[in-house]
Amino acid sequence: MALLTIRPTRADTKIANSIASRTTPQLEMAAELLTWGADEKVLLALAIGGWLYAGRRPALRPVADHVLAVSVLSSILPHLLKIAVDQTRPDRLTVRGHWRGVPLSGRPRDAFPSGHALHMGALASAAELFPSPERQVTRGLAAILSATRILLLAHWTSDVLAGFAAGALLERLIRPLTLGQGKPPHRGDAGWNIWRAS
Repeated sequence: MALLTIRPTRADTKIANSIASRTTPQLEMAAELLTWGADEKVLLALAIGGWLYAGRRPALRPVADHVLAVSVLSSILPHLLKIAVDQTRPDRLTVRGHWRGVPLSGRPRDAFPSGHALHMGALASAAELFPSPERQVTRGLAAILSATRILLLAHWTSDVLAGFAAGALLERLIRPLTLGQGKPPHRGDAGWNIWRAS
């Protein structure tokens, strides 16, 4: 039994009802496809692939180690939080939404927090370590992929915002452990173009 039960806010309910009454099967199908980009298995596979690739490029190793550590921890944290917290997913509370293509997702009472958004928040925070174009693209994708969880009614908006914030906080908390106390490189500093140089 969970330690805490969370109810959606009025804003959560209003947003979910609006989506349920206006979405389309095509939109839901597109969101279902996109949401895989924030799935923990996909992200872990990419992080492991990046870590293996960095093994042959010493300049990339610190960032690759950090991204792998963040990916592993951000995959564990949502499961621990979902054990402690119960919240019914919005897709379990709509009939109208299912008529309009909303699928059923995950366990019914595992709405809080959004694990996908937690992964994306961690990635968006870690993107500070990337060169400028990659950083902006990564953060934009993280926001879009997080929003798919709201569109699919897999999570309330507050679950996604809380998950995203928790992921960013997690990344910032472990950064000193994986990268030391130094700040990430900035334009003009040695190491700024580590990806371009490798």
